[in-house]
Amino acid sequence: MSRSGADLALLLLGGFRALVDDAIVELTKRGYEDVRPVHDFTMRAIAAGADNASELGRRLSVSKQAAAKTVAVLEERGYVAREPDPLDVRRKRLEVTALGFEVMRAGEAVFDELRDKWKQKIGTKELERLEADLTALVGPSPVRVDAPGWLAPPSTRRPTG
Repeated sequence: MSRSGADLALLLLGGFRALVDDAIVELTKRGYEDVRPVHDFTMRAIAAGADNASELGRRLSVSKQAAAKTVAVLEERGYVAREPDPLDVRRKRLEVTALGFEVMRAGEAVFDELRDKWKQKIGTKELERLEADLTALVGPSPVRVDAPGWLAPPSTRRPTG
């Protein structure tokens, strides 16, 4: 059966969505019922240096207000904290807490387990081939979720400067 380019895009998106949905279910079972993909993306961006809402918004290609709302949720849940800036006492810097890093590690472990399930379903060689083929098509570096516009189409990406 011949498929269209749109079918390929939807299959790739469906694979991503299936992994994410399964990860959310598994994280809920492990006691992290309040974690969503946007929270992980946000914590990774903060851990990579986005230490305020403006910078976080730029990295995630969302408004400063949207970034601040997500930070408020993460702060309330104990995944992110605002700490005094050692160089400027008027400023508070965002930092991922120990609990935030714990949930990120739990998520990584869940994705490893989900990869193993896919391996059991289609076989080691087929999964390795799939990963090799995707690497050949999209390049060796995975998409950085803290990079501006990683999911937004180029025409809607916010300027990074």
